[in-house]
Amino acid sequence: MTQTSVAMLPANLNVLSVASEMYPLIKTGGLGDVVGSLPGALRSYGIKTHTLLPGYPSVMEALKECRVIKQFENVLGHTVTLWEGVTKDRALFVVDVPALYDRAGSPYGSSTGQDWPDNGIRYAVLARIGAFIAQGCLDHWQPAVVQTHDWHSALVAAYLHYDGVKAAPVSHVIHNLAFQGIFPREKLEEFGLPVHAFALEGLEYYGQISFLKSALLFANRLTAVSPTYAEEIQTPALGMGFDGLLRNRSIVLNGILNGLDLSEWDPMTDPAVTFPYAVGDNVGRRANKRVLQAEFGLPQTADTFLLGLVSRLTSQKGVDILAEIVPRLFEWNMQLIVVGVGDREIMRSLAELQSRYPHQLACHLNYSEILGHKLHSAVDASLIPSRFEPCGLTQLHALRYGSVPIAARVGGLSDTIVDANAAAIAEGVANGILFAPTNSETLLAAVRRAYVLFQQKSVWARLQRNGALHDVSWEGKAADYAQLFRELAGYLPFHHNTHDEMAPRRGDILQHPFRTLRRIQSARMPLGGQKSESLKQTGTYV
Repeated sequence: MTQTSVAMLPANLNVLSVASEMYPLIKTGGLGDVVGSLPGALRSYGIKTHTLLPGYPSVMEALKECRVIKQFENVLGHTVTLWEGVTKDRALFVVDVPALYDRAGSPYGSSTGQDWPDNGIRYAVLARIGAFIAQGCLDHWQPAVVQTHDWHSALVAAYLHYDGVKAAPVSHVIHNLAFQGIFPREKLEEFGLPVHAFALEGLEYYGQISFLKSALLFANRLTAVSPTYAEEIQTPALGMGFDGLLRNRSIVLNGILNGLDLSEWDPMTDPAVTFPYAVGDNVGRRANKRVLQAEFGLPQTADTFLLGLVSRLTSQKGVDILAEIVPRLFEWNMQLIVVGVGDREIMRSLAELQSRYPHQLACHLNYSEILGHKLHSAVDASLIPSRFEPCGLTQLHALRYGSVPIAARVGGLSDTIVDANAAAIAEGVANGILFAPTNSETLLAAVRRAYVLFQQKSVWARLQRNGALHDVSWEGKAADYAQLFRELAGYLPFHHNTHDEMAPRRGDILQHPFRTLRRIQSARMPLGGQKSESLKQTGTYV
């Protein structure tokens, strides 16, 4: 289906997006970016999105033209005021429960880094309101489809399943399978779920309950944030314990890459960029490099290979293996700037390295949106040594701004970066450096390979230009989401991911997702997900 034909389909479609964060109101990572930018991209395809958010202080303060549209009594023990409003052209519903959301710190924890102990009920209430809206509780607005994101809103699918009443179908986005929303089984009643939900065919997960599992099991469609990640999570290595379940639901699982809001990421107009520049304008980039070096107290040398890393400082992001090789990196004419916050041990290690190499390593051990933009406009290459990466936005930022990504060959990184091997360079299509597997030696070899190419100015300039011209927008990806939503709403025929004659009918999947799954399993066992002897007590798929 072409983008044009999707856009020409009749009828605007209302979609309810239920999420825990949305840029620019509240953001801890890529989830917030995607939830904030996708609705705008969908408008040109006739998709009108309302986003349901918790009433954090920053969200409540940003609401404009707002009004109370409904009051709910005793929602899992709380009185909920539902607001409707707009902010920066985004239509919002806001779940206002001060006892749950009106607190300082991040959405998920205190300023000390500890998770809020009541996170389960905080996001159960959000999901319960999302389910009520999906069931038609609002007189003036009805969603045709509900889109949920990660574990925080995953219970929408569970509530709809166990309520058993007519409701809009659910499309769940898997941003990161590692975050699973695990809570004690004793919380089941507090979350308003029936006792029989604690079962293999429910939320049970290794003797506890998993919010995420409910969406993986009961959502009508599943979308991973890149095609490669959609395949990876069906393997034991990266399935995080859900690979069997996901193999069983592979018919309704696909991968759609994330995109960027190009009005936010434009080196010609970005207020964070000291010297604006266009594609191929290396004069502007060199000037930005000098400014960044000076800002971080590094020698201002143009021929030094300046590396940057903007990331959560965690083992998932591979920052620990980067720290291991820093002394060997600095045997060459290189500098490294790190921007981010995360694991305390990793931050301590980086701080110690900075004290040993003050003229080559500079760290800003805190989150900074502005520094992220500024860094990509100035560094020669961006490091992304992730052990797994569902999609990744950092490489899209780097490509857009002409910073050559040096990245692990995993997930969305391998879907968006063309490795600068001899053949790709000869064909003129390379835009970065990929390495595998993810360890300190392969990362070191990749950086040194990039350094050699950096000395070849015409080759390096071509890599930068190819990256800047790479389509990192939402354009094609939003068309894929629009098609998916119209399939769920019945405007388009259902396109599943198999040609198997046992594939279920669309109506079966929408109305009885788990019953359909069991029918497929009983008819065709090789779909995956056998239980091991060691896990029979918990009934967890492996």
